[in-house]
Amino acid sequence: MTLTPETRAELAPRREPLALKKKIKFAGIGLAALVFAYVFPKLTLFYALCGLYDVARNKPLDAFVLRQYFLGNGVPTWLLAPFNILLDILTLPYINKGVYTLEDLPAPYRAEVERLIDVAKKENLAGQLEARIKELERTMIFFKWYGENVDTFLKTPAFHERWRYIQTIGVSVFNKKVSTSKHFGPIRPTLRVLYNLNDIDDRSAYIVVGDKVSYWKDNKLFIFDDTLMHQSFNESDKIRYCLFVDVLRPSLFPSLLRPFVKLVHFFFQSANYIFYKKWKVIQ
Repeated sequence: MTLTPETRAELAPRREPLALKKKIKFAGIGLAALVFAYVFPKLTLFYALCGLYDVARNKPLDAFVLRQYFLGNGVPTWLLAPFNILLDILTLPYINKGVYTLEDLPAPYRAEVERLIDVAKKENLAGQLEARIKELERTMIFFKWYGENVDTFLKTPAFHERWRYIQTIGVSVFNKKVSTSKHFGPIRPTLRVLYNLNDIDDRSAYIVVGDKVSYWKDNKLFIFDDTLMHQSFNESDKIRYCLFVDVLRPSLFPSLLRPFVKLVHFFFQSANYIFYKKWKVIQ
């Protein structure tokens, strides 16, 4: 569903004036950028052009998106913009659609996603996690993370198999009345695949990516490029359990993307807390 301005205003939380702490943070980042531009003008111009291309993929593009991308939580995405643009080139002729349906994926990719969903359903993951997470706001459990298996208290052998296209397998859990802030993923050798494991009775649980909104009541599966600004909401009175998956982007040569996946695992494994600092990651 594409958001109209009226629907967007209705769904979006009210924006409070910037707190002094954030103003100081933005000013500090801006000052550092000016100093860097003075010392390295050509490199700054290169990054500015890459960043403008990258952020312009967000719809609608407004002052808030620009500020978050260049001065807020999108800075890691901006710093990785040259690599993300390279990945867009390497995956041609598959154009990055931003938001996908399952039918947009090539048949072998689609078959793996469908098989994984079948496995997740049979394992009753929501039931097994319920006792561990009921007091926590946001919980994440990983079985596989960027190509490497992760040991957890939940033993699901199929998740530790060698999948050809699927690189990350986890479950994200939102407690009642819990939502995220607007944020960007850092790098895109993969697409994010979300599948809501439990039934949602109304439209109070949903995800917004740019000008698209998907309600878990209407469609349990949602696939998107997570380097676009996005936000997840659970305003319902039920805990939301969502299969959290990364699958290689469609490409004529998937092997070209796997080294990037390994680099993500290598560089981000020690900095994972930055991206999941508001989550309780359980093992």
